[in-house]
Amino acid sequence: MAIEVNEGNFEAEVIEASHRLPVVVDFWAEWCGPCRVLGPVLDKAAEARQGKLVLAKLDTDANPALAASFGIRGIPAVKAFRDGKVVAEFVGAQPPAAVEQFFDSLLPSAADLLVQAGDEASLRRALELEPGRADAVVPLARLLHARGDDEEALSVLRGVSGSFEADGLMAHIELERAGSPELAEALSLIDSGQAKAGVEALLGALENGAGDASDEIRRVVVGVLAELGQDSPGARDYRRRLTAALY
Repeated sequence: MAIEVNEGNFEAEVIEASHRLPVVVDFWAEWCGPCRVLGPVLDKAAEARQGKLVLAKLDTDANPALAASFGIRGIPAVKAFRDGKVVAEFVGAQPPAAVEQFFDSLLPSAADLLVQAGDEASLRRALELEPGRADAVVPLARLLHARGDDEEALSVLRGVSGSFEADGLMAHIELERAGSPELAEALSLIDSGQAKAGVEALLGALENGAGDASDEIRRVVVGVLAELGQDSPGARDYRRRLTAALY
């Protein structure tokens, strides 16, 4: 069943709620004929996916400021929110098949669910369905590395491109295999979940002159920072130190 939203509860029922489940908002008005056609189609599609997403309805006549803030110029207008942001939208009445496809696009794929499970068998199956997924490759390579299967871990990592985390883990394994005693403790800290302490140690080694290992250290640090996120405390200082040490 759709929920009614307005200027008073939109933040809680749509923006905040979209961090838990996708929220589809139907911007409509009583006088709008196409809205009356689309409404039941949206209701049916949402009911079929109950528990997987939320359908909300907003009367644009009663909430003009809110409608204007989302650039609503024609109705019906449908916007899907995930993690507080609009991730998909359409304007105008759509046939049921198009609405069904729109709703399905908001839900996790089979590979998404396997990645969320996170065990080795699930990650392998996810990569069979969608080869090269960094969010499956990296955790699988970590599992392999943790039990000493470094050759397979490196092979898996080579199957993904454009991922700082994957490239960083590859460099991490390469450095370990090189057997540098100066870097062993730093890498061990990262392996044990003490990422920031490990980054501190690697940056210290880089600042003191790491010779031929400087590029691998850079890749490891960049990969760890990508995993921590750019807003992580200290991340900006780590990047500044990394740049200063290299250039």
